[in-house]
Amino acid sequence: MPTRVRNALSAALIALSCLLVPFGALAAWVTYGLADAGRYVTAMAPLAADPAVQGAVADTVEAGILDEVDDRLKASPEAPGTAGVRPFVDDAVRSFTRTEAFHTAWDAGNRAVHDAVLRALRDDSERAVTVDLAPITAQVKRRLTDDHVPLARHIPVEHTEVPVLPADELARLRKGYDVLEVAGFWLPVSAAVLAGTGIAVAACRRRAVTATALGTALGGAFLALAVAIGRRLTLADVPEAAHRPAAGAIYDALTQTLRTVSWLLVVVGLAVALVCRFTGFLAQRRQASAVPAADPAQEPTRARV
Repeated sequence: MPTRVRNALSAALIALSCLLVPFGALAAWVTYGLADAGRYVTAMAPLAADPAVQGAVADTVEAGILDEVDDRLKASPEAPGTAGVRPFVDDAVRSFTRTEAFHTAWDAGNRAVHDAVLRALRDDSERAVTVDLAPITAQVKRRLTDDHVPLARHIPVEHTEVPVLPADELARLRKGYDVLEVAGFWLPVSAAVLAGTGIAVAACRRRAVTATALGTALGGAFLALAVAIGRRLTLADVPEAAHRPAAGAIYDALTQTLRTVSWLLVVVGLAVALVCRFTGFLAQRRQASAVPAADPAQEPTRARV
């Protein structure tokens, strides 16, 4: 095969391989990171101690409790409103989020939500996915009752579900998840095969390895940029500005592995490119030193001949 054709084919294969790198990393992260219940719960566990997350959970639980109590009090016109109960509920909910029981309920709730979301994506169910805050509400009710807070016994434990995945988005998300589940394995494998083939057919393999390494580093940088843009867009979609710090903390916890992989691709790619450039420089120096220098005393003899 002519050298020009080999170089063109090698460049095309390497370019395609580097293009698949960020998409392969993203698909593998979804398939083997988010889809794994243990990894998901482990990633979300530290957020139970995050003040922004604790505040968002406390606001949601408190609003649900006060709404339900207010609905029940409307049946009794002579009953006092929830204004007098609000400080006690607020203090009880926020103090509960700082206990070990809340950490346990947080882990159990995240595992239940993860299982429900995966079940909805893998089955044909059209029901919305919700998270049940009843365990937290029950703990708060027990604490308020022990403190003899008025109306504590009227706090309902049911009807505390918060929607996580709307039913009208299940079909679209199910199709996307099916594609990512297949791509999570085949995209990284295809990228590796294309890169190896491109290096093998290249006329200068050191140059091909350098190009592959630089392309991989560029793909990692593109992936890191995509994660940063995704964070901005995700927080912009949060309706309540007060809950955006909690949403940002959750997004950062879920994408921590993806960010690590992206920067690892950048560092490893640049390191391999520098090593190839350095070895190429040493090879040129050895070739230059191996050429014997011309002897000036032999020049007249060569001229006479």
